[in-house]
Amino acid sequence: MEDYTKLLERARKSLPSVSRAEERFEVPLAEVQPGKQTIIKNFSGIARTLRRDESHLAKFLFKELAVPGSTRNGELVFQGKVYGNLINQRIAEYTKQFVICNECGKPDTTLSENKITTIKCEACGARRTMKSI
Repeated sequence: MEDYTKLLERARKSLPSVSRAEERFEVPLAEVQPGKQTIIKNFSGIARTLRRDESHLAKFLFKELAVPGSTRNGELVFQGKVYGNLINQRIAEYTKQFVICNECGKPDTTLSENKITTIKCEACGARRTMKSI
C-alpha cells in the first residue's frame, strides 16, 4: 500500500500546474464613445464573436435600451446618451437569451428566424423556440 501512495504522490508532482482556467468563449466589452450620440466602436466584432447577424443584435439593443439608432461601418450609433455599463449588461442578456444553449451551456448555437425564432445547439442538438424580437 505504501508503494501505491508513493507512486501516486510522484505522479501528482510530475503533473503540470494549471496557471489559469480560460474560457473558450468570452464576449468582448463594448468600446463606447459617449456624447450626444453614443457609438459602439467594436459592434461588428461583438456580433462576429456571438456568431449573430448585426441587425438582430442591433434590434435587440434598440428595443431593450429604448433608444433609436442605426448601424454604419461596423459601428452601432444610438441617437442619445447611453452608459457603457448598461450596454454591456444588455449584451450579456442577449448572449444568455439568444446564444448560450440552455441544455449544455455552450455557445455553439445557430439562430433561424421565421415567424418563430428557433435556436439550435450544434454541440448537443437541443432546440428551443422563442418569440421574435
